Amino acid sequence: MSREHTTPSDDAALRAVPTGARRLLAVEDDPDILRVIRTELERAGFEVWPALSAEDGLALLEKRGLPHLALVDILLPGMDGLTLARKLQEWSDLPVVMLTSVGEAETVVQAIESFAEDYIRKPFNPRELVARIERVCRRIGDFGYTLQPVIRVDDRLAVDFAHQRAMVEDKPVALTATESKLLYVLMRQAGRVVATDFLLRRLWPSDEVFEDTLRVHVHRLRSKIEPSPSRPRYVLTERGAGYLFPRFSS
Repeated sequence: MSREHTTPSDDAALRAVPTGARRLLAVEDDPDILRVIRTELERAGFEVWPALSAEDGLALLEKRGLPHLALVDILLPGMDGLTLARKLQEWSDLPVVMLTSVGEAETVVQAIESFAEDYIRKPFNPRELVARIERVCRRIGDFGYTLQPVIRVDDRLAVDFAHQRAMVEDKPVALTATESKLLYVLMRQAGRVVATDFLLRRLWPSDEVFEDTLRVHVHRLRSKIEPSPSRPRYVLTERGAGYLFPRFSS
């Protein structure tokens, strides 16, 4: 395992060389717009998972695991885009870019303030679409492990974020939404120290939560995935700085 002491607030520190195409979930109920999104982003080197509804998007995640980011229209039939984005954020901290129409300014502001990485207004210029998505990718960096339906950490531990569970010695262990999101944030920055303040903002963006609450969730997560919670292998404490999930050799 290896580590690199950085802070996630520094954009340059988050950038990593991609290991293969970036995977993007695109949820848009207009087939023509969805076709343009898929064509332009695939031309730019993305692997696009198209979905015409929030329910279809969630079904794709159940089947394929997590993408690197999601592009979600606000107005969708059935479950709306904001609800979908919030569901994704509850347990994964998956970066989300919102697609919006004229007249949704207040909704966009709320989304940007609470969870969205960016927004794109319709009708959009295809070049602007690609540029904004690529800018978000540069800002968030690559995921610390190869994204698969089940992410294999080592011979003992694997994580299935789409189903909110860990596989510990091949036995499924259910994770709470907070435990899953905590693990996601740490694994996304694998090998780097993630500052305590950063974790508090990502896990509870709308609430004032103190470090003791984070410690409780770390303790509970360790009790589920660690071979010896008092001597952790996966979720390490960097005193005075934050927490670190090592990058294990595959």
